[in-house]
Amino acid sequence: MTATTSSHPVADRALCYRALVARDTRFDGVFFTGVRTTGIYCRPVCAVKTPRESSCEFFASAAAAEAAGFRPCLRCRPELAPYAVQQNLAHAVWQRIAAGALNGGDVEQLAGDVGLSSRQLRRVLLQHFGVTPVELAQTQRLLFAKKLLQETSLPMVDVAYAAGFGSVRRFNTLFAQRYRMAPTAVRRAAGTERSGDALTLRLAYRPPYAWDALARYLAGRAIAGVETVQDAGGTLAYGRSVHLDGCSGWLRITHLPERQQLQAEIATTLSPVLMPLVARLRSQFDLDANPAAIATHLGDDPLLAPAIARHPGLRVPGAFDAFELAVRAVLGQQVSVAGATTLSGRLVERFGEACGTPLPGVARHFPAPHVLAQADVDAIAAIGLPGKRAAAIRNIARFALEGGLRPRAGCTLDEAVAALKTVEGIGAWTAQYIALRALRFPDAFPAGDLGLQKAAARDTGDDRLTERQLAARAHAWSPWRGYAALLLWQPD
Repeated sequence: MTATTSSHPVADRALCYRALVARDTRFDGVFFTGVRTTGIYCRPVCAVKTPRESSCEFFASAAAAEAAGFRPCLRCRPELAPYAVQQNLAHAVWQRIAAGALNGGDVEQLAGDVGLSSRQLRRVLLQHFGVTPVELAQTQRLLFAKKLLQETSLPMVDVAYAAGFGSVRRFNTLFAQRYRMAPTAVRRAAGTERSGDALTLRLAYRPPYAWDALARYLAGRAIAGVETVQDAGGTLAYGRSVHLDGCSGWLRITHLPERQQLQAEIATTLSPVLMPLVARLRSQFDLDANPAAIATHLGDDPLLAPAIARHPGLRVPGAFDAFELAVRAVLGQQVSVAGATTLSGRLVERFGEACGTPLPGVARHFPAPHVLAQADVDAIAAIGLPGKRAAAIRNIARFALEGGLRPRAGCTLDEAVAALKTVEGIGAWTAQYIALRALRFPDAFPAGDLGLQKAAARDTGDDRLTERQLAARAHAWSPWRGYAALLLWQPD
């Protein structure tokens, strides 16, 4: 097969082929296999007959496989693969593009947003993925459109716009050029039935996945009126209201362990923002983590090993909205989890916008940053807060409006924490907690947390460690200190 642009093959062919033969889930999303005899590329977990090694090409991304002329498998569906998470600039840019950063803007705008020139941005992506920003964006749009074709009954025009195409004609043309079939053929093959007031999408992860532990964590911190966690036929389901880019609706997440996927029911009113919404869900539920690698690293510590055995595949719960989590973190200062949950419910009742959803108890949106930024401090304090903490709520809202909760791509943990601490009322604990759950730094670690200090002292004979002692103990857990924190927070 002739490459349409410079391909970016994976260097270690032998390792990739061994993973392919074993259908090793640890490598799902880490590489893709192009099969020359069929012209199709697959995930390493694809259930089809394993091709000969001589027929295989291995690529670091779906975009690189498509740039080399391969089209995606309709069976294993590469668009379902978890992302290969790495803490570097290229992957940070990739995640923004996957969330639709180039759908409404151009490369110059994205480059400025991440602090690079357009030439530098192009060079970074070519070096890491073998494709240009436009090629990467096109692949993400096509794969997302393919996902919608196979999982929903959305009309073609809605599929095209939801996937970031400017017109149905452009969508049809590029789809036919790249995949050598019409979009309608993919839908017919999928046999998708028409749905009612909700769309159903599936989101894959690398197993294992400790869904119950994550759902219980979210349940204890669910914001009344905005979020809910309920029993759904023996498994826990997470639901919430959504207000995103001018669209309002709701969503509900359940676990499909036999498929190694989460299932998202999403209001049809949110179809215009499905691409950024799905990116938020992947982040909130930590679907791109590699639990085997994390467990291997942390399992060497006898303090963490028992919790890893009890909760295989434990994830770090993220946040659907960074501002919402930041406010929740401020409300949690010097009070219990239950106390912070009560305060957050009062804040929503006082400042949140009413909405309609089919989810019991979910009837409001969380207050937008501009609402709390303009609110009187005394009005915020009236929910039961000290004046300084009410002022901190307004300060973090103004910080969010200035873009502070959307750090540039490639920003380091130390830089993000330092920026958060410039907000009056935000200390080290709050900054680390926001960095961990909202900004998704896996090495963030709130060493000032009393619960962590007590849990880490279990094998020392002391009641608790000091903040300095805990930070020293946690040094060996890098770069996964955030996962260590979640393990220590789990009940025995």
